[in-house]
Amino acid sequence: MPDRPTRPPADRRPLAELRSQRWFAADNMRAFAHRQRTQQMGMRRDDFLGKPVIAIVNTWSDLSPCHAHLRERAEAVKRGVWQAGGYPVELPAMSVGEVMVKPTTMLYRNFLAMETEELLRSHPVDGTVLLGGCDKSTPGLLMGAISMDLPAIYFPAGPMSNGQWRGQKTGAGTHTKIYWDELRAGNITPADWIDLEGRMTRSFGTCNTMGTASTMTSIADALGFTLPGASSIPAVDSGHPRMAADCGVRAVEMVWEDLKPSRFLTEGSFQNALVAYMALGGSTNAAVHLIALARRAGIALTLDEMDTQSRLTPVLANLFPSGGGLMEDFWFAGGLLGLLGRVKHQLVLDCLTVNGKTLGENIAGAEVFDAEVIRPFERPVTEGGTLAVLHGNLAPSGAVIKPSAASPRLMKHTGPALVFDDHAELSTRIDDPALPVDENTVLVLRNAGPIGGPGFPEWGNLPIPKKLLAQGVRDMVRVSDARMSGTHYGTCVLHVAPESAVGGPLALVRTGDMIELDVEARRLHLQVSAEELAHRRGAWAPAPPKFERGYAMLFQQHVTQADAGCDFDFLETGAATPVPEPDIF
Repeated sequence: MPDRPTRPPADRRPLAELRSQRWFAADNMRAFAHRQRTQQMGMRRDDFLGKPVIAIVNTWSDLSPCHAHLRERAEAVKRGVWQAGGYPVELPAMSVGEVMVKPTTMLYRNFLAMETEELLRSHPVDGTVLLGGCDKSTPGLLMGAISMDLPAIYFPAGPMSNGQWRGQKTGAGTHTKIYWDELRAGNITPADWIDLEGRMTRSFGTCNTMGTASTMTSIADALGFTLPGASSIPAVDSGHPRMAADCGVRAVEMVWEDLKPSRFLTEGSFQNALVAYMALGGSTNAAVHLIALARRAGIALTLDEMDTQSRLTPVLANLFPSGGGLMEDFWFAGGLLGLLGRVKHQLVLDCLTVNGKTLGENIAGAEVFDAEVIRPFERPVTEGGTLAVLHGNLAPSGAVIKPSAASPRLMKHTGPALVFDDHAELSTRIDDPALPVDENTVLVLRNAGPIGGPGFPEWGNLPIPKKLLAQGVRDMVRVSDARMSGTHYGTCVLHVAPESAVGGPLALVRTGDMIELDVEARRLHLQVSAEELAHRRGAWAPAPPKFERGYAMLFQQHVTQADAGCDFDFLETGAATPVPEPDIF
């Protein structure tokens, strides 16, 4: 272990202010026990006493391929912490890896946020490096760190390598859905499907499309929570472990500088995050996560502000599902820093970031090396923006759609509803040859929101009925109170709020009702009279809770609606207690 100075320069905070010293530095029995037990693990007294303690909160898991390399990356972070004169400690946290976790990782985002906050509060920690990347890990880790408000730096897991199958560029999630539809339509064989299964995802790392994972790590980058441009580095790139070591070094420096989230997260930071979100063609899931992050920081952010920004910022990242490229292409084209350079005129450049410099300083030398992957402002990828927020009698608190990944011909559409009361009914009926549906039908799924799911699952990309796939139909209007994977595409209206499980208007829709969608007018309207809706409401009753114990029960009792970020009502406001009370020591 390198022998580095453990005392801060004269212009930085004094050693006595480090909260870890409450555990280690006192001359009493409790501090003796803390030092004794640390030495029990083979550490020398000089390894930890009088040094900043850096928690490496690691969401590694054998069931999370996105995070499969984070055990190794934690060692690189430790190397950087040691080199900078700190003491690294690794603390495991829930992985919330997509695909494997049921019913949905969104059920556990708030769990990870709580766990992160309490890990940092309850241990002798002065600062933290947060290791994550898969969809809900980024907002979960950041929400907890913001509430705890210790010096924190985010380390993104990085996207997996580019995929290709039989000469076709393939993106995780996006092409899974594309080829699944082709399999159901009879255009590829079961043997093709099995071959694709073993070839499409070529390395560890997060989805290689602009899905929720890369949307959220890029947002963290734009917020100033990562080293500049860290979100774009591929997981297998040699620069990735080097960046990990740099995070360890910088975390120690941030402790001496007392550079915590409350010092660099501002309204301007969230403006930068919004601009990046829209220029990326990012996931609709970010609409929920950004609001939750902002509220943790004491900043009001609304869906309508996102809609306004979407109208101002075109999609410039030519990446699936809005475009045709993958994250490795984005990295070689200039990455997030190059993209931010394209939208520099919309950014708040004097916002501080975790490297101690402003965003403007960080992007001053940014370049774009492939103008087809990162488009100029005047030549966007699509005519449709990243996000449109809809209102109307079917969504009083709002609903969202991703125009850049939807069909232009369906942006203004009126059709009869075909209602599915829950996901089980949808799965059972969707491929029934007798299903009363044609390409003009509006598929409606309810009881899939934060409480109804429960957990707000990614069921919003409702499958096209098999008999329509056989006719060549590949998109139709779909409306639900669910979410959709950021890797998916289609004319899907999502996050309808209030959700049906709490009596939102979606609960009152009946098969055959006419639903009007007008994205340009930002309108989602059920063509049923107010009198008839009032009559139906009188006959409606909520379903009993699906869980009567444990964390899921807590979730159902305290989660807020989609338009409010789906945080717990008892966590989204109020300051954290940064250290245990002095008499505990």
